[in-house]
Amino acid sequence: MRQIKVLVVEDSLVFRELLVTNLNKDPAIQVVATATDPYEARDKIIEYKPDVMTLDIELPRMSGLEFLRKLMPQYPMPVIVLSALSEKVFDAMQAGAVDFVAKPPAANKKDLENLLENELPVKIKVASTAKISRIKHSVDTIDFRNNRRDDKKTIIAIGASTGGTEAIATVIKEFPADIPGTVIVQHMPAGFTEMYAKRLDDQCRCRVKEAENGDIVTQGLVLLAPGGDRQMSLVKVGDNYQVSLQKADKVNGHCPSVDVLFDSVARNAGCNAIGIILTGMGGDGAKGLKEMRDAGAKTIGQDESTCVVYGMPKVAYELGAVQYQEKLGDIAKKTYNLLNQR
Repeated sequence: MRQIKVLVVEDSLVFRELLVTNLNKDPAIQVVATATDPYEARDKIIEYKPDVMTLDIELPRMSGLEFLRKLMPQYPMPVIVLSALSEKVFDAMQAGAVDFVAKPPAANKKDLENLLENELPVKIKVASTAKISRIKHSVDTIDFRNNRRDDKKTIIAIGASTGGTEAIATVIKEFPADIPGTVIVQHMPAGFTEMYAKRLDDQCRCRVKEAENGDIVTQGLVLLAPGGDRQMSLVKVGDNYQVSLQKADKVNGHCPSVDVLFDSVARNAGCNAIGIILTGMGGDGAKGLKEMRDAGAKTIGQDESTCVVYGMPKVAYELGAVQYQEKLGDIAKKTYNLLNQR
């Protein structure tokens, strides 16, 4: 089996050696080179032609973010960003990074071991299969002013993983201020979901916030499941929908899990729902989307050509869960068309 060639760009000697030592323990991965700054990294990319690059955000001579912005238009490649808790990771994702991992404090040995031995090797393997393109997704903008509707009963549920931060943004930036209540699970570490929600709230016409237990799902509001150790589900309380956040085990290796959310939407919203599954590795959300479709919901899957990783939507499609397969730039329009058919 051909090993995945990795370039590690990290200015800290100690952390760089930890990365190299632990990544090389995985038989599927070979660290072919290291670099301490973007200028050295550029030369190593040309010389070694790595399959994947891990990139620290804070680097000498040029920031990792600036380097990424210069690199991707000329030499698109799978990049995983390593960062402390910072909104800069979302700028990096917008610049073309495939994924990111949170750098734990050095004193937190448990999280550090998990990063080095589990999380980062898995993400490198996923990134090596990612579709990287210079082309931005075109969006067919809708004039919502001509198609307004009052809808307080419908729920929109969205699930995504690898590549999902930009995919979700592409979809919900096109939502109007009065979009039906929307609930989202994006696989993401604790802490980052709050920043991501605030970032989307600044960019969107609808309101976006990190969900809290008991939040009412109302028209014009998008609720993003917080990363961490709680599963998010939809519950019906009287005439209202609410979100429930409860500590629980991982499902499909994830907490929060898309399947948990979609299952609850199928049970409680039934035919009054639209389910959307976006780019991501694995199969989380596929069974839940099938439950939604079987309960009468309309379901949409992102197509292979626009996915960073055609995993979750592929499994859902093969399971018969996807009713409409759409390019990323067409999903918001399709969603609104389905709403107007009700």
